[in-house]
Order: sequence, then C-alpha cells, then structure tokens
Amino acid sequence: MTGSFKERGARNRLLLLDDAEKSRGVVAASAGNHALGLAYHGQLLGVPVTVVMPRWAPIIKVANARSFGANVIVHGESFHEACSRALEIADERRLTFVPAFDDAHVIAGQGTMGLEILEDVPGVEAIITPVGGGGLIAGISTVVRALAPTVRVIGVEPANAPTVHTSLARGEVTRIETLPTLADGLAVAEMGKICFEIIRNNVEQVVLVDEAAVALSVLRLLEMEKTVVEGAGAVPLAAAMRARELGLSGKKVVLVLCGGNIDVTLISRIIERGLVTDGRLCRIVAQISDRPGSLAKLLVTLAGTGASIKEVEHDRHFGPGDVALVSVSCTCETRDSLHIKEIQETLRASGVIANVEPAPVRP
Repeated sequence: MTGSFKERGARNRLLLLDDAEKSRGVVAASAGNHALGLAYHGQLLGVPVTVVMPRWAPIIKVANARSFGANVIVHGESFHEACSRALEIADERRLTFVPAFDDAHVIAGQGTMGLEILEDVPGVEAIITPVGGGGLIAGISTVVRALAPTVRVIGVEPANAPTVHTSLARGEVTRIETLPTLADGLAVAEMGKICFEIIRNNVEQVVLVDEAAVALSVLRLLEMEKTVVEGAGAVPLAAAMRARELGLSGKKVVLVLCGGNIDVTLISRIIERGLVTDGRLCRIVAQISDRPGSLAKLLVTLAGTGASIKEVEHDRHFGPGDVALVSVSCTCETRDSLHIKEIQETLRASGVIANVEPAPVRP
C-alpha cells in the first residue's frame, strides 16, 4: 500500500511489541519509505507512530505519512540529525525506537520476501536484490541459506553509493560519502552492523552499477513490463544485463523490484537518460556555413538516415572561430547505436563537420 517492501519489516516489528510498548507507541527516523510503512501499519494495528523526517524529505511523503495518522516531526538538515532527534524522543517519551534496517525483527520481516520467492519460483537459481542499509538482502539471504542453500544471492548497489561493497572489502562496517544517484533509496552512508554480519556470511557477491545502467533499467521496465519502478528498485535489472559476466546466462533468476516510489517529475528525465544509454536518442553538433539553405541541407541529410529530429538549436553567438560558420545542435531519435554510427558516417560523407553524442558503440 505504500509502494515499498519496507512495510514487511515495519509490520513485523509492530506485531512483536508487548502491550505496554504498543500503548506508548514507536518512533523512527526516515526520509520516506520506512516512515510510510510504520505509519500505515501503525494505524491498522492501533499503535501510535511518531516519525522524524529531515527537512529535505519529499513533501508528498511527509503528507502521506501524516495522512496515515503518524505524528510527523520535520527536523534537521541530514538523516543523522533526524535520527538523533528520534532517539532523544524515544528516551523522553519512553517510545520504542524502530530502526529502518539494523534490527533483527525488521530484517526478519523483510525476509518474508525470500519465503515468497522460494514458494512462487520453483527451481530458482539466483536472486538479485538491491542493497542500501542491508535489511532486505540480510532477510532474504537468511531464508535462502536455511531453505535453499544452493541458490545464489547477489546484491546490487549504485557505484555512487557503494556502502556495503566498501564495508565488505574492508572487513568492517565503514561510513562513506555518497554521491547523488538515481537510486536515491540506496544512498545510505553507513550500513547496519547486524546486516553486515549476515551479509558477509550469506551473500555471494555485491556488484556495482553506474547511473546510465540504472536509467536504462527504469526505461526497460516501463517499456517491457509496463511497471513503474524507482531507481533503487530497478538496479537488479541493471546487474542482470551483465548476466554473462555474473555467470547467470541461461539461469532462472529472480529480480527483486522492491519499490515504486519514484518522483513523477523525475520520470521524464530518467527516460531520456535511458534512451541515450540505449542509443535511441542522440545529439549532433555540426558546423555549417552561415548561408541560406545550409541548415535545410543538414536537416535533409539527417532525415535521409531515418533519424527523427526532435529539436534544433541554431547558434551564431557561440559558434566556431570562423565567422562564416555557425553551430547547429540537433537532438534526434534513433533506433540504436548502429543507427547513430550510420548517421555519423553519412554526415562525414556529406562533408559535414559534426560531433555525435553519445559516440556510437561498435558491435
């Protein structure tokens, strides 16, 4: 109901409270999905929920948490500040603090997804799951190791937020500085300590994917599965595109698409990034003569290649040093990377000096 797997761990933690704890209520720090999961199930179970959300938390998620009956406190410029305030409130009001991932009961709740996978997909050979703080993959891998130890469990992180990958490499929980990523739900600076111990014993490997692959995965899921998946939930597909490298060719593989809370204002930008990565959108910056008919000739040449011209920008002010020339930028829809290569060769044969972005990928 809240668009994320976080409900599983939240509900399990709430169900395991004793009567006194249920009466007093719980508190958590979250910028989104964990807050929504606790708020929604707290309302269903009659448990008062307080969530501290940083000031930069998406307005829609703050509003939704309140609509589910939670007492939302907006505090701090960072998640760390919000978490510190939540812990203070827990002490002041004797509330139970519910971590987003580093809690045995939360991890167990997330692990129910592993039970469902094994039940629904007989003969599964590998499970690829996103990794942020580590709660989901810790839960799934615990189930898999107990019930189907031959099944491979593979984690995926964005290269801009390699929290678990770095910790595993150093042999201890390591705090990192994350960079902006389309998989923002995985941009966790420090993984859970409980999660770390489970993951290093149960998870075969954690792979990193770049931003272009994340964007392409969101696009593929929209087009092929008719499914809206946020960047954090789409990273398993980004890893699966490297099936041969991971030894997964011909295997029965489950991709854990565990979240759909993508900002609608961001979807169009992600789609365009995905199209560029897929060779279906390119930009051609050409230098042409500043004479009547030159632009028309360029456009006719492009049209002859089958490219669909979406946008044309004619620039005299910041053109080449030769004042007899101007720069023209054309954004075109293309079929694939081979089509871009064909366009580049056609322009070269026509004597047009042009730079094509992205550069065509050779097969």
